[in-house]
Amino acid sequence: MSRPKKRSANASAHRYPREARLNEILREVIADELTRIDDERLEFVTVTSVDVDAELNRGIVYYDSLAGEAGDQAILEVLEEHRRRIQSSIGKQVRAKKTPVLEFRPDNVIRAAERIDEVLRADRERRERMTHDDN
Repeated sequence: MSRPKKRSANASAHRYPREARLNEILREVIADELTRIDDERLEFVTVTSVDVDAELNRGIVYYDSLAGEAGDQAILEVLEEHRRRIQSSIGKQVRAKKTPVLEFRPDNVIRAAERIDEVLRADRERRERMTHDDN
């Protein structure tokens, strides 16, 4: 009969895939750096997720903002202006072989979910009005 393997103190940390851990760390560092950047155009921008390739060459930073799709172009320009500063902050805070080149994109998944929520809410309101009118 074999003996159960002993787990090291870090065993639970390694069950979470390395790339997923790195993505979350980068999301936190980037979000923190955006709050440090004194640019009112980034005031209502939220970093929703980061997706870094396995070689750490490129990282896609997904964001959302209260400005919605109408504000995307301006936000992308501002983020690009501050890209090097953000990458530098990553290099200083994250122990990794290299710092990925960042690319910023709006988070369309969140926007699609918001649209679905709006449709469901409108449908619910319509049904409530129809029920109310029938009474």
